[in-house]
Amino acid sequence: MAPAEGAGRRPMAASRLELNLVRLLCRCEAMAAERRDPEEWRLEKYVGALEDMLQALKAQASKPASEVLGEYSRKVDFLRGLLQAEKLTSPSEKALANQFLTPGRVPTTARERVPATRTVHLQSRARYTDEMRSELLGTDPAEPEVDVRRRSGAVGPRAPEEKQSAAELDLVLQRQQALQEKLAEEMLGLAQSLKSNTLAAQSVIKKDNQTLSHSLKMADQSLEKLKTESERLEQHAQKSVNWLLWAMLTVVCFIFISMILFIRIMPKLK
Repeated sequence: MAPAEGAGRRPMAASRLELNLVRLLCRCEAMAAERRDPEEWRLEKYVGALEDMLQALKAQASKPASEVLGEYSRKVDFLRGLLQAEKLTSPSEKALANQFLTPGRVPTTARERVPATRTVHLQSRARYTDEMRSELLGTDPAEPEVDVRRRSGAVGPRAPEEKQSAAELDLVLQRQQALQEKLAEEMLGLAQSLKSNTLAAQSVIKKDNQTLSHSLKMADQSLEKLKTESERLEQHAQKSVNWLLWAMLTVVCFIFISMILFIRIMPKLK
């Protein structure tokens, strides 16, 4: 098997380590595409070996281009994430973990038309969706598979049936892809609606802040005017008290003098 065709053609020949990595990667992709026993341990060991080989390939002096290494890393990370998702107990958790996986963008070998990791991604997504549907409906997801096996065992394998099953699988994958695109469009619409609502709320809050600032400014001006008028009123009150005091003193002095004169004049009149 040759290295990925889309990973870029390099002028130098691929090293033995890279060839071994590509062979093991193809083997892991094929195993991931098959239905495995929950106690199957070989794929996890193979993925661990892939990670070690990838680290060794990165440490080589004559290592491949960065795009090729990035594609290898993406596929290895996808396989590791797929194994971790399969270890989860809830179908909804598996489907959510599957959404965050990033399959490879180019085929691993020249004979592949579509990247194998992308096909595995679509198959696992359809399988987890069926498990979620079965969990919600309370049915056993293994029953349809048992019926299919019984029918295939009774009738025998036939090429047209295999083609029909492949066509049905492609149809299911297309439906799942359309459903995912529809959900993505709905999420995008919700995000746009949330963004518009946020902008509208931001505009209203900005106007309220401007109104509040204007009100605070007017309140400060009114407070300054009130303070000035209070000082003027206080000064005016102090002036009024002074004039009243002097007037009272004048009246008292006038009465005192009048009394003295009256006292002196009265004996003479007798």
